[in-house]
Amino acid sequence: MVNTMDLAKLLVQMVFWLVYTVYCWLEVLVLTLVPRSYRRKDIKANIVLVTGGGSGIGRLMCLKMAARGAVIVTWDISHKGNDETVRQVLASGGKCWSFTVDITDRQAVYTTAAKVKQQVGKVDILINNAGIVTGKKLLDCPDESIIKTFQVNSISHFWTTKAFLPDMMASNHGHIVTIASMAGKCGCSSLIDYCASKHSAVGFDESLRLELHAEGKDGIKTTLVCPMQISTGMFEGAGSKYLPLLTPEYVAEKTVDGILMNYYAVYIPGYINFIFILNMLLPEKANNIMADLLGVSSLMDNFVGNRKVN
Repeated sequence: MVNTMDLAKLLVQMVFWLVYTVYCWLEVLVLTLVPRSYRRKDIKANIVLVTGGGSGIGRLMCLKMAARGAVIVTWDISHKGNDETVRQVLASGGKCWSFTVDITDRQAVYTTAAKVKQQVGKVDILINNAGIVTGKKLLDCPDESIIKTFQVNSISHFWTTKAFLPDMMASNHGHIVTIASMAGKCGCSSLIDYCASKHSAVGFDESLRLELHAEGKDGIKTTLVCPMQISTGMFEGAGSKYLPLLTPEYVAEKTVDGILMNYYAVYIPGYINFIFILNMLLPEKANNIMADLLGVSSLMDNFVGNRKVN
């Protein structure tokens, strides 16, 4: 039974929380007046590891991070893709190492992580970017494809993070980035396995952030990135006239900027936040009609895709 002292203590804590909340809002307002160029963190000489760095936005992020002086480590299942990323980074004057690894193989992740630490050094920024899409309705999707989708899009995050987080916790310094998707916040027809795996990735990021807070590791940042479908080939043929595919360059630029700003979440494009609000406020039937109007219900009707890990 709660006694008077406990209630009084809770009341004091709630008052403190309200005052602190006001302070946080004021801080946000003040920071919006400070030019972004002064707020971005310096990642020069930081070691940045990108899974799926052999193509798409993974490669673009490698190039953009390298341009800011970071040392790049690209992981990809494609040896050829990795080599091309290394070539482009080196050609631009950056430093880059590549490791061919299947991130769904837990032991391979741990073994390769040990090689990275030995050959390159402690990873400062881990970007869990690799992803795969099947693009079929639930009853048409083979069981093996569903399992593979979860292994690449969410379960692999556990292995890569467990491999590099201990060093970050020891120094209370680091950054873990989860490239999820808008599909991780809203469902979509013909993408059930993909949406579910990305919802898992969103939950991974949110829970990890709270766990680090509970551990007092405020020096380790996390960033969740949720873009709409990107025109990298993975979603070839998908989209609607109201929700067109985003260019890889645009998504990579917004993602890197969000990381440098230490944002806890980046939604691309920004106006998608309005749809989130509507989704929470509107009745289910109204949400279904909105999905039809925006083309969400038919987003994958003309999907072709390359169905390979990106």
